[in-house]
Amino acid sequence: MNYMSQSQNSVDPVKLEKLAEVAVKVGLQLKSGQDLVVTAPVVALPLVRLITKHAYIAGAGLVTAFYSDEESTLARYQYGNDQSFDRATNWLYEGMAKAYEGGAARLAVAGDNPMLLSEQDPAKVGRANRANSAAYKPALEKISNFDVNWNIVSYPNPSWAKLVFPNDPEPIAVAKLAKAIFAASRVDLDDPIAAWTEHNANLAKRSGWLNGQRFASLHFQGPGTDLKIGLADGHEWHGGASTAKNGITCNPNIPTEEVFTTPHALRVEGHVSSTKPLSHQGTLIDNIQVRFEGGRIVDAKASRGEEVLNKVLDTDEGARRLGEVALVPHSSPISASGILFYNTLFDENASCHIALGQCYSKCFLHGASLSQEQIKAQGGNSSLIHIDWMIGSDKVDIDGIKPDGSRVPVMRQGEWA
Repeated sequence: MNYMSQSQNSVDPVKLEKLAEVAVKVGLQLKSGQDLVVTAPVVALPLVRLITKHAYIAGAGLVTAFYSDEESTLARYQYGNDQSFDRATNWLYEGMAKAYEGGAARLAVAGDNPMLLSEQDPAKVGRANRANSAAYKPALEKISNFDVNWNIVSYPNPSWAKLVFPNDPEPIAVAKLAKAIFAASRVDLDDPIAAWTEHNANLAKRSGWLNGQRFASLHFQGPGTDLKIGLADGHEWHGGASTAKNGITCNPNIPTEEVFTTPHALRVEGHVSSTKPLSHQGTLIDNIQVRFEGGRIVDAKASRGEEVLNKVLDTDEGARRLGEVALVPHSSPISASGILFYNTLFDENASCHIALGQCYSKCFLHGASLSQEQIKAQGGNSSLIHIDWMIGSDKVDIDGIKPDGSRVPVMRQGEWA
């Protein structure tokens, strides 16, 4: 069976190969003998084949790929029996967790249709998401705690491309999205690996400044937003490349423009409005407005996808609290492109954002040696979910507040102060 549509011919094969090479050499820094687990939409097969090739060139042990398919996913919602929506493929997720325990690296190719489930029953979508989140948690913890080196890259799925460029014929939409992905991933440059080395150094410098400030909290102010985010005790800022507990330095997100840390789960107060739509597992959630008290979301609204949003917030106790806060200048290349990607990997790198749910243990001083109890005591959040959504724009100001109450400008009108 040929999984490639005609529009895949509009993806530059030279740049696609560069993206595969960057995923392996920069994203994962895969080590000789290390196994690799890949997940991808089936339409991304051309990229997965190139990633597999470059992984084996790098000395990979075994490369194993798992594929999702939009038609098969929809078939479940159209024909699956009701009880199936409270189940997940636990055996698969248990196997993945076991692979990461054994030292395998993780690579996800993003590119699913953000609107795939928009016409399906929100209650079934919510139940399936919850079951998947619960089954995936042991594997997710290995990733979010940086036990292993991991990476996400993207492929221009035609159904995604048509959402981003609705007025273009499919082949042109795919070509435009591919060009945007390649530019954001720095593979349109002569030496992408050198470009990533320089970019990582710049992000590390920004993280270093924030770590030197030792802010107690951040104050976001803008249209529909007046939010104070307390930062976890002993928090640490990171950006760009990160060293996993296995000693391998990886770039988890390609692209990335953010520096990020862990909020204190009990110290978030005020209200905040989203500045871009959130695409969550096939549902578009737009114009999110939430209010926090004591670190917890006590009121949530959205102009679109509100029912799914509230089901996400009811996943568990930690789903209504924050696990990440990230700073991105409004002038980032992804923001400057003017493209709304409807894909968190890209849109979060166009805007400051927060994440509901699970925190990164990486974002604590000596995080690798802290127990889950210590992380919780210092304000780290625990949840089955980790969902980023965008709250930054050129109209948002951010102050850092020191323990003595003094203020330091961090961003003005979306740019570093």
